[in-house]
Amino acid sequence: MQPPEEAVDALVAEWVRKADLDFQTVVRLVDEDAFRDIVVFHAQQAAEKYLKALLTKRQLEFPKTHEIRRLLELLKASDHGVAEALPDAKWLDPFGVDIRYPSDRPETIPGDERRALQLAERTRVAVTKALAL
Repeated sequence: MQPPEEAVDALVAEWVRKADLDFQTVVRLVDEDAFRDIVVFHAQQAAEKYLKALLTKRQLEFPKTHEIRRLLELLKASDHGVAEALPDAKWLDPFGVDIRYPSDRPETIPGDERRALQLAERTRVAVTKALAL
């Protein structure tokens, strides 16, 4: 059995690894117009997972949610600076799940993929700095 701190660190590393995969997907597909919906989805997923990594490191419980807004609210207690640095990341919220299904889904327009990449990158940088990775 791992000591609690090692178990937490292993879980944090897994969140970061998964977030990095989503982020790399965004980087690789951002210039392909046909993949705009996929890009914004993976940008949202990357930001969400980076935030969940930080919440896990701070041992703050979080609900099963895709809402970046809620995750940032939870972070305010322990990482006020990170939460305050990322208010625009909430823009990604509509792209967390609904964009993956037909019918009533959020629309994307040209330029959304670049904004999504920028927000995912800012979240990645803020969280990895807070985690001191």
